[in-house]
Amino acid sequence: MAKKDRYNIAVVGAMGMVGTEMIKTLERRGFPVAEFRPLDVAENEGKEVQYNGQGYKVLEAKFENFKDIDIAIFSAGGDASEALAPGAVEQGAVVVDNSNQWRMDPNCPLVVPEVNPEDLDGHKGIIANPNCSTIQMLVALKPLHDYANIKRVVVSTYQAVSGSGLRAFEGLRDEAIEYLDTGALKEPKAYGSQIAFNCLPHIDVFQAGGYTKEEYKMVNETHKILDKSIKVSPTCVRVPVWYGHSESVNIETEKKLSRAKALELLGKAAGIKVVDDPDKELYPTPLMSNDEDLTMVGRVREDATIENGLNLWVVSNNIRKGAALNAVQVAETLLERNLI
Repeated sequence: MAKKDRYNIAVVGAMGMVGTEMIKTLERRGFPVAEFRPLDVAENEGKEVQYNGQGYKVLEAKFENFKDIDIAIFSAGGDASEALAPGAVEQGAVVVDNSNQWRMDPNCPLVVPEVNPEDLDGHKGIIANPNCSTIQMLVALKPLHDYANIKRVVVSTYQAVSGSGLRAFEGLRDEAIEYLDTGALKEPKAYGSQIAFNCLPHIDVFQAGGYTKEEYKMVNETHKILDKSIKVSPTCVRVPVWYGHSESVNIETEKKLSRAKALELLGKAAGIKVVDDPDKELYPTPLMSNDEDLTMVGRVREDATIENGLNLWVVSNNIRKGAALNAVQVAETLLERNLI
């Protein structure tokens, strides 16, 4: 397949929170763009977005506006992706989709470039971007699994409200203002219950067995991306944080994995920044992820309750690595592997 020097890129959902970050990420990473085409819902047609210091008029996301596009990066929700992605592929584009629509489709690779880039080979036109909480966990677990073979994972997530979109982001702000002013809320503004100064052990809808859809995503996506034999027990919690998902991860491995060896492996791994110095009270926090593309890992320590256990704390910006950055990295990897 002959390589091009530059590629025609469409961002679908260009005016949303993640779409805006995708545009910034393409710009920041110097993606080789020939034509930039922002697409969004019909109501936003004609509005302007900025890319590389230039204004671009938004077009409606519909079949004919994918003509001559090489890569279409979707951040428009599952329904829009289901309706539009096959048509984009039909016209010659490769789709990188950020919704849940294609993640478990056996014909669509589900890819974290630091973990399973080889799954892109032989793609059929649609590549799925994993769930944000899964992405950061697997970036951290990949080097440990390669060395010691992870058997079981128990993970508790502490997920920022931006993972629910702009309404929840603004809802947290409005709740905090009202609560500080009056000491109470008339009604929740982001979720079914108050999120300001609170934690909600409920992300997405509850499913059979009492787990939420978000929790099942972590199980199923880990099996598809990393290893189907790993047992995963998740609890996903929404916390009153703007950006940055945090995760407390406990793993059990077949091979002994000391703190020192884990830090060595993590320190050499792609996409990871080790922040771990207990004596100086250095560890990752959500605020540290605001301008950070790397997944941060700290609080690494051996679990004395089992023979081969390890605890770690993982933090990543859910809008960057958890969505926009991973999608752009998938596009970059497609180019590197000559798959466009």
